[in-house]
This record gives sequence, structure tokens and C-alpha cells, in this order.
Amino acid sequence: MKALKYKFSILLLSMGLMMGSEACMDDLDTIPIDDEELVSDVVFGSDLGAYTSSLAKIYAGLAISGNSGGDGDADVAGVDGGSQASFLRGLWNLQQLPTDETHCCWGDAGIPDLNYITWGSGNVFIKGFYYRLYYQINLANAFLRETTDGKLSSRGVDEATKAEIVTYRAEARFHRALAYFYLLDMFRNVPFVTEESPVGSTPPDQKSAEYIFDYIESELIDCESDLLDPFVGYDSEKYGHANKAAAWALLSRLYLNAEIYTGVDRYTDCITYSNKVLDEGYILDPVYANVFKADNYTSTEMIFPIRYEGEETQTWGGMTFLLSAGEPSDMQAEVNAVGAWQGVRARSALLTTFEAEDNHTLDARFSMVRVDKTANYEIETPSLYTDNGIPVVKYYNVNSDGSLPASNIAYNDFPLFRLGEIYLNYAEAVLRGGTGGSTATALQLINELRERAYSDAGLSKISQSDLTLDFIFDERGREFFYEAQRRTDMIRFEKFTGSSYVWVWKGGTANGRSVSSHFSVYPIPADDIGANLNLTQNDGY
Repeated sequence: MKALKYKFSILLLSMGLMMGSEACMDDLDTIPIDDEELVSDVVFGSDLGAYTSSLAKIYAGLAISGNSGGDGDADVAGVDGGSQASFLRGLWNLQQLPTDETHCCWGDAGIPDLNYITWGSGNVFIKGFYYRLYYQINLANAFLRETTDGKLSSRGVDEATKAEIVTYRAEARFHRALAYFYLLDMFRNVPFVTEESPVGSTPPDQKSAEYIFDYIESELIDCESDLLDPFVGYDSEKYGHANKAAAWALLSRLYLNAEIYTGVDRYTDCITYSNKVLDEGYILDPVYANVFKADNYTSTEMIFPIRYEGEETQTWGGMTFLLSAGEPSDMQAEVNAVGAWQGVRARSALLTTFEAEDNHTLDARFSMVRVDKTANYEIETPSLYTDNGIPVVKYYNVNSDGSLPASNIAYNDFPLFRLGEIYLNYAEAVLRGGTGGSTATALQLINELRERAYSDAGLSKISQSDLTLDFIFDERGREFFYEAQRRTDMIRFEKFTGSSYVWVWKGGTANGRSVSSHFSVYPIPADDIGANLNLTQNDGY
């Protein structure tokens, strides 16, 4: 990763980024450039190394926000790299803070609006994540433009290297599809650019949610055969790469939400692609907590992680944020985090989700909801740091055997896709009417998941009559709290906007209130609306 800024910034300068100054790298003059020279040939040449580095930059964009420690030399200009343009921190903020699970007491401009579901098109956290996604897309597009068979042949790349680059290209396409998935989920009708788009100042056209959905689907299916085969556990050469199972897991998630995105359900396809993952032999980690610890790269449950490696991936976003943002100050050493910022708390609704179970205190997942670390379960004063809501400590920068990694800088990988999600996707798709699965298998998968949590089949096992959509919604809350999935789940279950379900501070009032349905989609940032006359703002903004 350390060599990427030098190599890739020159390439991007030669090609031009599509999205305007807000999404441009701000240091594109690393070395002098000869106007008569084809810069891409200088960067790439015939050896594999530069292609590997350029692909690594795409992966790095999920983990870190810049090109030096602590988010310095930021990728995205105009916003703070660590807090506003971090992929993982941005994803987490937009998926967690507006929900019944999470509250942030910090007063940074834009945070209260996320807590209350009162944001507008100028919210800097929405803008930062939106431009991060387009930055990732631009990296992938640039890589794909420069790795066509014609360009590789013109540089004298041998056949063995070309074969490696075929896989690299598939991985870049996966990353681009992933970015478009989050744009679809959060913004719906968005600007669309690929490696075939005009290079330069031509503003991109806006495409409908249906178009973006079809594109994501076709890209993942088309690139699947060129991705690495799945494997279970750790492989030093393959771990962290997007493989076929990562594509299937993303398709499973895409199809589960298809009715929300396009109005057409695809639950049968969700079952099909969930089965593809299930058939690969992934195994639930026997200990739930180990999925989130510093050596979770060994987990047999991990399908696609965002990787962290201490000082090599130092950031104020990403896993540093997840380790430090919410734990009480007296737990900093136990968590082995760089800080104890005490800004994030669970709302009492998360406690209610667990208390729906008669034996919830025996659920290993509930042990991470630290009711013992607060004097008040409710968020009574939105800006109060302590004894105001419930601390959640889910991520530990500690190895599963209790030993410590090399430092207190994050070593935990973030499980962007893991087997537990596939279990729950399958079960929900069956209950919603998808074919190709069975209620018996759905029940078996859910009971396996719950037995892992309780370590006692007698306490955890549910019956067929218990397996309802309402149960699945609650079980997803118990399994995936603080994993950046809650907003999407709440929208799919029709519990996010409106008045059918309210929680404390929803809509900005202490007892909660109804909010307009237009908040199910985020606004396209005002900056981009102003800069691109092809764009139409989402309804309600």
C-alpha cells in the first residue's frame, strides 16, 4: 500500500477523474510529467508489480482514507478523511445512527441530524460517504481502462502475467459493483460511470435504481468465473481477496432487498445464491466473540473482510473508530484500543430486542451490551457522554486466546460478509415466498446460529411456529447489531420511517415520532446536484 500514492496518482492525472473536485486526489504532482510521454505506460509497463499495487489501492480504500498515517494526504478532498470520507466509518454512521440501535452524543455538524433522521442534502457525512463510493468506482474504472488485452499486449506483458491480471480485473469489477450496491441502497438513482465513459469533464448521466440494480447483478454474474475459488479459513495468498463466494454473498444481499430497490421481489434468487455460499463449507465460528477479535482472519465464518494490520493501516476511521468510539474509559486497556471516546451508545431498543428472549442473559451476544456500565439505559440528554444509554463493546483488539497483537492500533478485520448473514438471508427469503429452499432447512440454520450464541440447544432452539418474519427481524438485530446493517433491515421490514415503530429521539423528539418516508433514501449531496445538470434530486429534498 505504501507505494500506491506515487504510482496511482500519476495514472489518475493522465486519465482524469470524473466526479469533480470534491472527489479528486489533492496531490497529483508527485513527479514531473513529460507532456509527450504516455504516462500510463510509465506507471504500468510489463511487470505484474504495478498492477498489483494499483489493485491494492482499491482494497485499501475500504480500510483507510488517505496515503499516510492517521488519514493524512486524504483521498477525498473537501471533507475530513478519518471521520467523513472513511468507507467503513461512513458506512457505519449512515447504517447505524438513524436506527433504533445507536446514538452518537458528539455535536459535530451533521451527527445530530443522523441521530434524529432530520438530515438534508448538505450533510457532510452523507457527502463524504457518497464521494468515497465514487472514488472507489473511479479507481476501478481507471484500473480496467489500463488493463485491456490490447494495452497489455502493447506493453509486452507475457501470457502468465495476463492470466493474473484477468483475476485482478474481476476483483476490480467486484469492488465497483460493491460501491454501486451501497449507492443503490442509500441513494437509489445515481450518476453512472464505467471504464467506457468519456474521460474528462463530461458530467455523467443519472440512472434509475432499476438500471443500477441490473448493472450490479450483471457485473457480478459476468465476473464470477474469473474470481478466485472460495476457501475456508486463512490462506496467506488468498485471504482478503474478493472471491466467488464474496460475489455470491453480495448477490444474496442484493436479491433480498430487490423488492425495495426495484419493486420486484427476487427471493428465489436470494435462496439460489445463499445456497452457493452454503455449499462451500464455511463454518460458523464456534465462539461468537471471536468473529470480532484481532485474529479473526482465522475465522471459518469470514467470507469477505475489510483488512486491518496495525500501523500499516492506521486511521481515525475504520476499525479504530469501532474499537474506540463507544467503550467506557475503564475498558480501554481491556479492549486494547487507542482511545476511549465514549461518544456512541445503544438506545434502549437494542436492550428490548434482547429482552424479547426469556433467557437473554445467557446469550453470548448480549454480554456485549454492557448494561453494567451505565446508570441509565435511556438516552435522556442527547449530548451527555456517560450514564446516558448503553455502551456496546463488540470489537476487541485482542486475540482469541487472550494475547495481544503487536500494538493497540487496530488489527481486527471487519466482517463485511460472513456466514451468519447467509443463514439469515436464506431463512428470510424462504419465509417471504422464495422457492428452492425449505422451511425445515431455514429452521435448522437459525437454530445452529442460536445454539452458537447460547451454547445450549435446550435454551436456544425454536420451533417451526416461532420462525416468523417478526422473529427474523429481531434475530437479525441480535446477530448483527453494530455491524452496519440495521438501516437496510429496518427499511426492508417497513420499520424505519412512518409511525408504526418509533423509538427514543426518532424524528428529534425524546419519545420519538413519525418521520416522512422520503428519509428511506439519502439525498444526493447538494454539491453534486449543483455541479451536474444531468442530476435530479431525490424526492423530499
